Amino acid sequence: VQLQASGGGLVQAGGSLRLSCAASGRTFSSYGMGWFRQAPGKEREFVATISRNGYSTDYADSVKGRFTISRDNAKNTVYLQMNSLKSEDTAVYYCARSRSMSITRTPGTYDKWGQGTQVTVSS
Repeated sequence: VQLQASGGGLVQAGGSLRLSCAASGRTFSSYGMGWFRQAPGKEREFVATISRNGYSTDYADSVKGRFTISRDNAKNTVYLQMNSLKSEDTAVYYCARSRSMSITRTPGTYDKWGQGTQVTVSS
């Protein structure tokens, strides 16, 4: 399977972006999906995750209430709607496929990663 993230860009603080991650293959609905991000000089960190059927989600405290993860299994795509963006949200955002049966924040439980898309928030 391949994951292709898109939708990043440059936005002013307070603005919005929607990231998309398209997956190849026919088993997309069998896996939970997640978004992570990595800022310059920092470790990759968890952002959000969603269960296979989309009923369960989890968010990092830093984005809760501002970001929304969703998925469309018919389109093999997971989304990350980002509102009220802050300069500290600037990072490369990665989508990933989880091999865990339950939603998880642990990067080691994700076995497939997209190439990343840059999000830059100017203050």
